[in-house]
Amino acid sequence: MNRRDAISRVALILGGTIVGAEVFLAGCKPKPETFSLFEDYDVLLLDEIAETILPATDTPGAKEAKVGEFMTRIVRDCYEEMNQVIFLGGMRKIDEESFLKYGGTFLKITPEQRLELLTEIDEEQKVYTEEKDPAAPPHYFRLMKELTLWGFFSSEVGATKVLRYLEVPGRYEGCTPYKKGEKAWAT
Repeated sequence: MNRRDAISRVALILGGTIVGAEVFLAGCKPKPETFSLFEDYDVLLLDEIAETILPATDTPGAKEAKVGEFMTRIVRDCYEEMNQVIFLGGMRKIDEESFLKYGGTFLKITPEQRLELLTEIDEEQKVYTEEKDPAAPPHYFRLMKELTLWGFFSSEVGATKVLRYLEVPGRYEGCTPYKKGEKAWAT
């Protein structure tokens, strides 16, 4: 069983309680490899955006988990056309804002400038999300953040090096003591 099948089955079992599970419940079908919304540059851009959201510290970052590649696959195979357009437009907007504010594309500016830019965009996203009509489409940066978290914590790197992981868990213990600073469980 591959990672996609496992995530799909878990999403169905949990009734769609994980971030992004709605795409699986709606019927995510892989597109033929000849169909491409993204170029190599886009994967690099998404890796850097994800790494700015979840940077490597004493634990691995989003880039090590190949979150950019994960995002392109989910957007291509699972998102409705409207959300694909929003996501792709958001990627272009990040590069445009980066160029206007710092004189270079997102990949060319410093990590500090990337963080500053994405923090501003995140504030814009929060205001948009709070004030938007329920029928309005999501903000592009919210989609990116959700996919970053989903891709990272469902990856081998995120589940085994950041979260606690038991390949074959034992019995269910609903009330396990948790000490501040301990890793959360992946299983």
